[in-house]
Amino acid sequence: MNQQDHELAGKIVQHLNYGAELLDEGTRKRLLAARKVALSHYRERPEPVWGMAWAGHAAVRFGERRFDVRLLITVAALAAALIGVIYWQTRSPANDIAEIDLGLLTDDLPINAYLDGGFDSWLKRSSR
Repeated sequence: MNQQDHELAGKIVQHLNYGAELLDEGTRKRLLAARKVALSHYRERPEPVWGMAWAGHAAVRFGERRFDVRLLITVAALAAALIGVIYWQTRSPANDIAEIDLGLLTDDLPINAYLDGGFDSWLKRSSR
């Protein structure tokens, strides 16, 4: 806070104190009783933090926790699922088609040669 903010806060406090002095004794006692009742009902609740600040606390809690079987099974299932997805993606027929296309495009023969029915028999004869 800068100097102007402090001055403004001081003036507000003076006005509030002046207004409180003008109240009669019965009103002040009722306000004090109401304040005590309100403060007795007040309970401080921890508010959740939605940033990275929770990571340190979570790491401490995780470090204090023993490894139980459920956690181990969950981690193993996730790892197996990840390995299965990677295996499925690398062994899919789309990769085989891509390899065939790559071979056709990088070869010297035109595509029509592969489509010709007699070409297959010519390959068999020439390999002998």
